Amino acid sequence: MKKIIFLALLLFSGNLLAIDPTDYRSAEEEQRFRSLAAELRCVMCQNQSLADSNAMIAKDLRLELLTLIREGKSDDEIKQFMVSRYTDFVLYKPPMRPGTWLLWFGPFLVLFVGIGIIFMIVRKRSAAMPVIKTQEDNGQEW
Repeated sequence: MKKIIFLALLLFSGNLLAIDPTDYRSAEEEQRFRSLAAELRCVMCQNQSLADSNAMIAKDLRLELLTLIREGKSDDEIKQFMVSRYTDFVLYKPPMRPGTWLLWFGPFLVLFVGIGIIFMIVRKRSAAMPVIKTQEDNGQEW
């Protein structure tokens, strides 16, 4: 009997770790909270939004986000507050500025450099291979 109770407690203890449901004052507040939580990245997790993360810091940031919404801050003010504390990493869509050019254009730069290297290697190998003519060719193509 003790084993059954222990297993039942163990099975349902996962619910204790779930994100606490929040009482929203209005449907607009809930929609705005969910929208902002989806746009902001958890600073501890690699690629999870605040809404998706179970990390303790994400829980704290969600509470901070709700507090800022209830203080009447605009979405831009909330994002600026988060960026001032956690840099542009907290945004899923960081702004394009000189400090983030490598982030935006780096993948294309690597792609073009790779294509250039492949082109040079193929060209070098094709120039190094001698053209062998047979007697049947007689200088004609086909």
